[in-house]
Amino acid sequence: MPEPRIGLLIGGVQKGGTTALARYLATHPDIALPACKEVHVFDAADFDEAWTAADVDARLAPHFAGVAAGTLCGDATPLTMFHPTLVARVARYNPAMRWVLLLRDPVERAISHYFMERARGAESRSLLVALMAEPWRLRGHCDDWASDSPLRIWSYVARGRYVRQLDTLFAHFPREQVLLLRSQDLAEATDNTVGRVLEFLGLPPMPRRPDFPRVFEGSYPPPGRLSPTRLLLHAALRGEVHALRAKYGVDLRG
Repeated sequence: MPEPRIGLLIGGVQKGGTTALARYLATHPDIALPACKEVHVFDAADFDEAWTAADVDARLAPHFAGVAAGTLCGDATPLTMFHPTLVARVARYNPAMRWVLLLRDPVERAISHYFMERARGAESRSLLVALMAEPWRLRGHCDDWASDSPLRIWSYVARGRYVRQLDTLFAHFPREQVLLLRSQDLAEATDNTVGRVLEFLGLPPMPRRPDFPRVFEGSYPPPGRLSPTRLLLHAALRGEVHALRAKYGVDLRG
């Protein structure tokens, strides 16, 4: 049987630099990524659990037309690591999948996520109210993959529960198939971080250095260090940061 088309997933996290990393990797001659960046196959509302790898590849095929044989094809849908159902679908599709995950401070990630939804017109509440309302907004939508699902839009704190997500991922994939990176390293040491990704994928260095634009250039006014909103987020996610460092060796504090 032919190998599955996709062998690389930049699978998370949202607002963690996945767009920048995908843009950098797409300049490598041995990597092919879709022009739209996120193909949303595994989280499609009409995904059929009976699909075979060939069925999934049929959905992916239009995004990789004309790609030469031997090219590593990838996807950069950051939602993929967020939900156990999606991880299980990827595992059935390609047990040899290579995952690259960018982990950003969950407080800053949540704030950036909120302002993105505000800019899209999908969020009308203040940040503080949106955070307090999140558990009620998500109730009953844990497996809702509609395009306007609260799970996609208003999961500001939930997406920052990294340890639970990694626990699920490593229940399906061995550690050697997953590369954990800090988003701040992509921003501050771009060459080195991209080099680590290529080494992980078993690919040669870039034949020429691409133009690495800045990442995380938000245009929103973040809440102050001692604002009630930031204090609420720190209270909700402080244990997450400590657990991530203790269990997986990733220190997001700086």
